[in-house]
Amino acid sequence: MEGQLRNVHVTILAGGSGTRLWPLSRHTLPKQLLRFGGQESLLQRTVNRVLPLVPMEHIYILTGPDHADAIAAQLPDLPRENLFIEPTPKGTAPCLGLAALKLRKRHGSRAIMLALHADHVIADEAAFRQALRAAVSAAGRGFLVTVGIVPTHAETGFGYIQRGAALQDIGSLSVYRVNRFTEKPPLAEAERYVESGEYYWNAGYFAWTLSNIMEEFQRLLPETYARLDAIVPKVNAEHTCEIWEQIAPATIDVGIMEQARKVAVVPASMGWNDVGSWAALYDVSVKDARGCVITGAAEYVGIDTKNSLIHSDGKLVATVGLKDMVVVETKDALLILPMDRAQEVGDLVRELRRRGLDRYL
Repeated sequence: MEGQLRNVHVTILAGGSGTRLWPLSRHTLPKQLLRFGGQESLLQRTVNRVLPLVPMEHIYILTGPDHADAIAAQLPDLPRENLFIEPTPKGTAPCLGLAALKLRKRHGSRAIMLALHADHVIADEAAFRQALRAAVSAAGRGFLVTVGIVPTHAETGFGYIQRGAALQDIGSLSVYRVNRFTEKPPLAEAERYVESGEYYWNAGYFAWTLSNIMEEFQRLLPETYARLDAIVPKVNAEHTCEIWEQIAPATIDVGIMEQARKVAVVPASMGWNDVGSWAALYDVSVKDARGCVITGAAEYVGIDTKNSLIHSDGKLVATVGLKDMVVVETKDALLILPMDRAQEVGDLVRELRRRGLDRYL
């Protein structure tokens, strides 16, 4: 039976805009706040997934000012002071560093912080929580810990973590030192990684004591640490924003994890999907007998249409001869593309922005 973890605090990153799920995911309503045909948004699912581990009072949402009210509405039981708002996007390192300093001020340096993302789908939630328990245990031994997803195929859209020497077994899971982090590789290299059995997908899940992560910030990102430390005691919002804007953007992977002294990985299989594209959403959705995912349409009539994702904003949709396609219609935009080019929606969004069409984003 699952019991709750003591002195553990869960931070959930919920500030992205999910551009590769445009036009459904927008700046004002990003993918973590969308329900995708279910009763709960991805953010709500994430919170419910960790509630067996910690009480709601130990959950903190990290986001920007544009999404704060919508998040508060979706999570009415979350204490408002647990909504940590960064003035502008600066990357995951300043965001998580500021959260760690705030938590240290509230709960002391021995507390353990878990960092998760708000927009992932997990098929095996028990395995997810088991991995987080193992990560917390390893963090208590002084490591900065990441959870690695055992890959199911060679994927070029994810970063990879190479394991090193074995450290310990925690239940049915093993913990290893991290040998190195690798950014998104070309296909041939990704295939070698998967075949070796030594590499895992980087899901961006972390665990550390507040003292250990702050020591690494002071050592590796001293200017960032100094400015974050200056922000925490401030009550004047204008002064806080002024200091925040002086911080250089950085990711937690590059800024801290790739250079930290003691880094460990907990490999796990949990049916993980980052829902980073329409193809990824298709993979995790319930399909009809033709292999199609149909959502939002008032009615759908398809002839010789298979293995496609079709979303409409309440209209009748009729298709003929589609195969492996994505069709997404909203009140002001229509997207049509082959499934195997779903990653290019991010490029399309950048092109819309280049043409000054930000009103559609």
